[in-house]
Amino acid sequence: MLKTESLPVLMLMGPTASGKTQLAMDLYDSFPIEIISVDSALIYQGMDIGTAKPTSAEQAAYPHHLIDILSPSETYSAAEFVTDARKLIKDTHHKGKIPLLVGGTMLYFKALLEGLSPLPKADEHLRAQILEKALEQGWPALHGFLKQVDPKTAQRLHENDGQRISRALEVYYLTDKPLSLLQEEKGPCWDYPTLQFALLPEDRGWLHERIARRFELMLEQGFIAEVESLMRRGDLSIDMPSMRSVGYRQAWEYLEGKCDKETFIFKGIAATRQLAKRQITWLRSWQGARLIDCQRSQSLSQRVILDLRSQIEKYPIFM
Repeated sequence: MLKTESLPVLMLMGPTASGKTQLAMDLYDSFPIEIISVDSALIYQGMDIGTAKPTSAEQAAYPHHLIDILSPSETYSAAEFVTDARKLIKDTHHKGKIPLLVGGTMLYFKALLEGLSPLPKADEHLRAQILEKALEQGWPALHGFLKQVDPKTAQRLHENDGQRISRALEVYYLTDKPLSLLQEEKGPCWDYPTLQFALLPEDRGWLHERIARRFELMLEQGFIAEVESLMRRGDLSIDMPSMRSVGYRQAWEYLEGKCDKETFIFKGIAATRQLAKRQITWLRSWQGARLIDCQRSQSLSQRVILDLRSQIEKYPIFM
């Protein structure tokens, strides 16, 4: 019987517009892999242009798991990603193939490698009850109760930190366990041999230029019409996780008349650059990944393929 835990998992990380999708497709052509998307925006149906989602033709030639799995009106957590990704990894290994996880949602990578606390989903009715009690008694009083049931969490929270006090009490009421205890339970450990690659540009200005060009291309492809279509659905709002994706919030505000087109484009590009900055910050301190200068695009695929080939030769099942 095949012991899948002894088989490798490939991870390809990088900031937006760094060339991850093209490299993933090149790797697909060179190795027996299946691509698993690690992107909190690509999960949504109907959000194609603004997310730089692989085209229909690309997805037909290079199938991606965890793309187009939810309506934009739905939510998707890091914990749900971990569950889905683990199943896909196991299924891919059973097929005799290598899972390639590719994307820029670093929280998802972190949750998969390090585990997540088994916290319950938000309960809006219970939150309303806690807020009502806080309005009657004040947050310091609820903080005092939290000290009794979860002193460890209460110690690190200010007595007027309503949002965090509310969440801690909500977790306690839903699970009958203190938040601090649940946060120590990380879930199943990661035990696959993992080969991690991180695309990072040596010159951030190079990435900024690519981001600007890609945003302009999105506009030419009909990004504004895409957001208009999403707004016409009637079941979405600007505060939903899907519409908080970079570019979509700015386009929504533009279509509501809150800014002119020039300002919208400026804000959209700026938001994308900020996203890239956060992703780069994650990767600069990331442990275990081989950093690759993605500016050398002509030889990028060849370098990674050669490196991977020497690693994958250790697993005869894939050769």
